[in-house]
Amino acid sequence: MNDKLIELAKKAQKNAYAPYSNFKVGAAILTKSGKIFTGANVENASYGLSCCAERNAIFKAVSEGETQFSKIVVVGDTEEPISPCGACRQVMAEFGDFEVILVGKNGNIKKTTVSELLPYNFDKENLNK
Repeated sequence: MNDKLIELAKKAQKNAYAPYSNFKVGAAILTKSGKIFTGANVENASYGLSCCAERNAIFKAVSEGETQFSKIVVVGDTEEPISPCGACRQVMAEFGDFEVILVGKNGNIKKTTVSELLPYNFDKENLNK
């Protein structure tokens, strides 16, 4: 399954809209029900309005009614496995602790989890304290 997710993330990466940074990222997320959703980063001249591949894949899944995830693959044009930004880490944490597979352009892979990437995330329980 990991190979399929990596392949789909690379395919999504080709659809990235990155005219400002030329840094294309793709993601593929697997739901616990077995569905796969992909995403690519989409930039905007007003940088704050850009959206990362990870969040696009997650938002696409959520908009289709899926909120339980098994794993996400993120592919980038970095030598070492790409690292999700803080905003993406927080969005991932909103939906639990699942496997995160990070892939560099030479096929280097790092496997981790949401909780390892963001050990002290802000969550719903913090809102009630």
